[in-house]
Amino acid sequence: MIRITCKNLFPLLLLLLVCSGAANPRPVKVTDLSGLPYSSPEDQGISSESILNLLHSIAMSGQEFHSLIIQRNGHIITEAYWNPYQADDTQQLYSLSKSFTSTAIGFAVDEGLVSVEDPVIKFFPENLPDTISDNLANLKVKHLLSMSVGHAQDAIRILEASPKGRPWATTFLSLPVVFEPGTQFMYNSGASYMLAAIVQKVTVQSAHEYLKPRLYEPLGIVNATWTTNDEGVNMGASHLRLSTKDISKFGQFYLQQGKWKGIQLLSRNWIRDATSKQISNGNNDNSWGYGYGYQFWLNPPGGFRADGAFGQFSMVLPDQNMVVNITSESSDTKKTMQLIWDFVRQIKTNTPLTANKEDNDRLAKQLESLKFDTPKGMTRSSNSANISGKEFILDNNVFDARSVSFDIQDKEIVFTLKTGNKPDISIQCGINEWLTGENLKPEAHSLFSLRRIDFDSKVAATAIWQDDQTLVIEWRFIETVHGDQLVCKFNGDQVNIKFRFSVARLRNEADERADLNGQSWLKKSN
Repeated sequence: MIRITCKNLFPLLLLLLVCSGAANPRPVKVTDLSGLPYSSPEDQGISSESILNLLHSIAMSGQEFHSLIIQRNGHIITEAYWNPYQADDTQQLYSLSKSFTSTAIGFAVDEGLVSVEDPVIKFFPENLPDTISDNLANLKVKHLLSMSVGHAQDAIRILEASPKGRPWATTFLSLPVVFEPGTQFMYNSGASYMLAAIVQKVTVQSAHEYLKPRLYEPLGIVNATWTTNDEGVNMGASHLRLSTKDISKFGQFYLQQGKWKGIQLLSRNWIRDATSKQISNGNNDNSWGYGYGYQFWLNPPGGFRADGAFGQFSMVLPDQNMVVNITSESSDTKKTMQLIWDFVRQIKTNTPLTANKEDNDRLAKQLESLKFDTPKGMTRSSNSANISGKEFILDNNVFDARSVSFDIQDKEIVFTLKTGNKPDISIQCGINEWLTGENLKPEAHSLFSLRRIDFDSKVAATAIWQDDQTLVIEWRFIETVHGDQLVCKFNGDQVNIKFRFSVARLRNEADERADLNGQSWLKKSN
């Protein structure tokens, strides 16, 4: 039954206007919080056995998947989360964010606010260098979109190092445009930032705010966050956070060529241009060598994808009417993608298959059991009574960390960190299990974090004794892709803490952070 109230009458009238061919005002107000429907794999022409084989291949690959959603014919046929990651968690998308920046430009193009043929300098008259080279004058929006700016190197680190108070656009436009724009592909996250800055120029709101009524609300995308720089401009190239379900809606939106629930939100022309080969970037010999569109990569088996570092993907495969969405911390994203290409190439039909309850049940059981193992070791230490409750005062360190303490209980250890002039941070670590609870890394660069974990985040935490004197604490920053490990070595009233960042572990590298050393408060007071 459909209930019509004053609250929902206007969206209904607007929908009738759109369907009758009347003018289509922007943004279209559509609300869908239900998400995509679910289906058995067999009903969509894919066997449960093939998905079980994919999950087995993932387990054998050594790549660390956090989530996987596969959809076909507009239905979710597989939804997987590796505990402690859960369906409602948002996660850092790295460069998958770029495709959302491109989408914001697409809406602005549809609304006549910008053209891909517009010179970039048109939007930044106050940021121009004294001398404008021919190449800079010829730099167009489409060159930012297609990563063919003409710079000799990615500009993003240079922008991030801009002196405080100097606009990033000023820095970007001061860089030499060495090559003729449009002639050479070079991945340039600085270009993506400039696209976000252009959106803000022409709409007088951030790309994130601009997308809310045009994309997020119609698709039912909730709890999205997008970091800005000190100027209030979204990073553009990265720093968007969404749930995997919301990523899956975005991919389906592009598969449906900009249409959602029967309404054309973004023009088919934009979808076509954004996801077509705009510039060559290789010889079709690897997953990044099949061409580049407008902030989208082209796939070896066809279609296109939004693609972020460490394996954040929305892979759109029109020939199979499929979308595959992944969040992960992969050490080898080439291998991660190859798992999917191999899976896709085995699909031979879109005709429903005979139902197979046994395989369906096996798949359901496998999905339910997916998890990351906790470190191996002892659940108790004979040294616990000498450690629990003591406050270890730390030597001076770059984190401004003043002290740590360990409240050791039967089933958990509460790690508490005190820093200068900030609230204490307490993390509940399950002994031989993951605990999330109220655990929080409260802000960027807190809890000993490095550049790559510069977000606040929920924390899943576990602890185990390596031996009577060595406690291993492991954290997964659920909303940042990454994690951290602390190896705490106790010797009487002293503690030594060594770090192992997850990226260093994946790459078999040493952690760049120095050890922390401390003594118990009682020892310090003597």
